[in-house]
Amino acid sequence: MFPFRPSPVARLVAHAVGVLSLVPAAAQAQDAQLALAAAQPLEAVVVSATRSPQPRADALADVSVIGRDDIERAGVFAIADLLARQPGVEIARSGGLAGTTSVFIRGSENRHVALYIDGVRVDSQSTGGPQWEQVPIEQIERVEVLRGPGAAVYGSDAIGGVVQLFTKRGAGPARLSAGVSVGSHDTRQVRAGLSGAEGAFDYALSAAQGWSNGFNARTTATANPDDDGWQRGAVQARVGFQVTPGHRLHASLLGTHLRSQYDSSRTADDVSRHTLRTAALGWQGRWSEASQSRFQLSESRTTYETRPSYYRTETTLRDYLLQHEERLGTQTVSAALERREDELLNPATAFAATLRGQRAQNALTLGWRGDFGAHALQVHARHDDDSEFGGKNTGSVAWGWRFAPQWRVTASAGTSFRAPTLYQRFSEYGVASLQPETGRNVEAGLRWAQGGSEVGATAWRNRVRNLINFGGPGTCRSSFGCYANASRAELEGVTLDGRTRVAGVSLRASLDWHDPRNSLTDKLLPRRAQRLATLGADTDWAGWSLGAEVQAASARFDDAANLNRLGGYGLLNLVAGRTLAPGLELQARVDNVADKDYATARTYATAGRTLLLALRWTQQ
Repeated sequence: MFPFRPSPVARLVAHAVGVLSLVPAAAQAQDAQLALAAAQPLEAVVVSATRSPQPRADALADVSVIGRDDIERAGVFAIADLLARQPGVEIARSGGLAGTTSVFIRGSENRHVALYIDGVRVDSQSTGGPQWEQVPIEQIERVEVLRGPGAAVYGSDAIGGVVQLFTKRGAGPARLSAGVSVGSHDTRQVRAGLSGAEGAFDYALSAAQGWSNGFNARTTATANPDDDGWQRGAVQARVGFQVTPGHRLHASLLGTHLRSQYDSSRTADDVSRHTLRTAALGWQGRWSEASQSRFQLSESRTTYETRPSYYRTETTLRDYLLQHEERLGTQTVSAALERREDELLNPATAFAATLRGQRAQNALTLGWRGDFGAHALQVHARHDDDSEFGGKNTGSVAWGWRFAPQWRVTASAGTSFRAPTLYQRFSEYGVASLQPETGRNVEAGLRWAQGGSEVGATAWRNRVRNLINFGGPGTCRSSFGCYANASRAELEGVTLDGRTRVAGVSLRASLDWHDPRNSLTDKLLPRRAQRLATLGADTDWAGWSLGAEVQAASARFDDAANLNRLGGYGLLNLVAGRTLAPGLELQARVDNVADKDYATARTYATAGRTLLLALRWTQQ
């Protein structure tokens, strides 16, 4: 069903998964990075800020955590819609849920957001950036969103932020789960899972399949007026083995297939096909209470193909990571060696010859953190040796001061970069002399937290140079247009966010003022609003869980010249759920209650009022 030609790394991972899955009581583990979090509340620990577990309250970065309970209560159908509920995050989508989707963190480009699934890097060496429509939300157990550059820890790509997704972990006796959803546009989905643990083994397996007739996603007279439906399937497996009390092996696989209709001409039934495969094999060892190491091999492969107008692109990413961390009293030092390999294959079409390219980056990362009473200081430095661009240095420094029991102020500065994609350099539109995009970020934050309540304010400015744009004819082979380091951008803004509980009602809110602007033209960057707001409320009443949320965005422009204006919008969404029996829950969600007509991409429609009913069951 999902054609996949694995590399030696993927074959090794698949073999390990196959062997472990034959053990009768095999079980699954959370990513090795989360081993420290196993005995702590899910919300209390994050790994995205430093690539090592640490209490969220101690993190000096601006990071959010979304647990499985929050994911289920949200009831959304796509990972991008879940991210859009977070402070500082905005999305743009070409049509329905399966349409091309971009995620902007603090106004940065989609390609400036680094995505990891169970520690596996996911990216495209064609357009650059994750293809979010490929990612299945049904298999995701936990989400972490790091706002701000992470290049000093993660290397290329993380100019605007990092999103980490973790799949389900297995624990306790073997437990079955299942779910079915139906909704507007003849949307249907089924899913099933099995997880558990026994002795030294743990496991989690799951599968999901969804269909939708969709709606007419393209509104121009030259587009096919038919409905644009989609089909998506996903499978996931994770296994773990506790070799000794301090040493653990783990393996994971994720595969998705997405087929969606889109409108490129008036009469053709245009169809795109996506696949995403991730695989990882890792080990984590704790030598003492103060010393631990981890090693991971991982690979991801994404494909995108269109018919009948043929186009295909394949990206393969491999990553080898060895990391060690040592605690010395109130100080922590860390070091990591990493090798990244990128490959791109675009088979020949009627308009272009076969494009095949590859490159590698070898990196050394050093980190230090010191806690000195009410003050904390953290430094990271990274050197990447790129096979094409040579050495690239990035660094970050962060400071925090807890000047009162509930109050803390933070400040940080960091540099970042994003290497041009292989397509941007070597396709018919490419320019081999393109240089990496670079960023310099400064930010400051103030946060109050007590019990389950918190309020925060963060201000930032991120200056990006050598910004790569697609423009008019230049030095490339195409007369239509070429890529070029033609721009500079200045991203600045302020975010206010908070959450609390009053009279049995959980409240959350965020307000963003953004100014993502091209420094050379003084124009706003395309498809990014200057003001974003979210407001949510959840409560339990008479056996029901009830929720309401408002999402609002100001006007923005669809083009770099700021000629095509997209109006602002405000959406009201409602959700209700009820437990029918132990382990059996019914949920209903209504999106865009007022049936607001709006667009996040010019000439593309968005769904009007939609209803989704879901029935979930977990073995007790």
